[in-house]
Amino acid sequence: MQRKIVVLGTGGTIAGTSGEAGANVGYTAAQIGVQQLLAAVPGLERAAGGAIEAEQIAQIDSKDMDFAIWARLAQRCAAHLADARVAGIVITHGTDTLEETAWLLHGLIDAAKPVVLTCAMRPATALVPDGPQNLLDAVTLAAEPSARGVLVVAAGLVHGAREVSKVHPLRLAAFASGDAGPLGWVEAGRVRWAHGRAPEALAPSHAALLPGLDARAWPRVEIVLSHAGADGALVDWLVDKGVRGIVVAATGNGTLHRGLEAALARAVAAGVAVRVASRCPEGRMLEIHDAPWRDADGLSPVKARISLMLELMQAP
Repeated sequence: MQRKIVVLGTGGTIAGTSGEAGANVGYTAAQIGVQQLLAAVPGLERAAGGAIEAEQIAQIDSKDMDFAIWARLAQRCAAHLADARVAGIVITHGTDTLEETAWLLHGLIDAAKPVVLTCAMRPATALVPDGPQNLLDAVTLAAEPSARGVLVVAAGLVHGAREVSKVHPLRLAAFASGDAGPLGWVEAGRVRWAHGRAPEALAPSHAALLPGLDARAWPRVEIVLSHAGADGALVDWLVDKGVRGIVVAATGNGTLHRGLEAALARAVAAGVAVRVASRCPEGRMLEIHDAPWRDADGLSPVKARISLMLELMQAP
């Protein structure tokens, strides 16, 4: 039985073009189809160790990612992973919301096989585009027998869905995993794991949502920032508008402006779920005790929002 790698296209800068030859900025994302992207990279089938199959899931700038595309992407991933011929999946994605999509998929799909997201910081028409190498590395990683779980590869670095975040608006190595560091590297067509072995794939915590995800109503969960002078008026407004959950990007080790803290207490009393994350890009908050809300279990605010949405959707 010949194995294959499935590449799912969603658009992004990797599929972007510019009217100005060689430009790295000022381009339009999501202009090239996934089949055309694959055709432009030599050696993909060799890296896959078999056939490559492509499917266009969406064609968007990832800043415009929405719930309908997320649902379709997750369901198509699950369908392909259930095929015994599929060794792994590659998803071409824009950089802006890549970390959110990675975390969503981590929570929904049983990725005993690798699901690898990749991207580009330069459009396909740049003088030296980074997308082709990233795509080749992603196929290499998806074909690696020891790989599993939802992964991200860009600029040769392999990241896990939980830790990865976009940390720079322009440079090619725009993604990092904070103080946890990368899981590994793709070097000269080979995967090298950071600790000599591949990470374990964790069971999805919200897999029960997947079958009817495209027909479900996604609860409104918003992110609020704690900052100097935060008076909580935005929280009160969100509660009045029917928000189901609020994630707070807190200062330091989960500290909150007193005005915001009082408003969050009112929100909890009104039945709104509140989670507190840190706005610090590295490290991890200590667990919250003796408060009417929970901490975000070390997640960034944007990933904590996804976890809370899934939690609310699965609640009886």
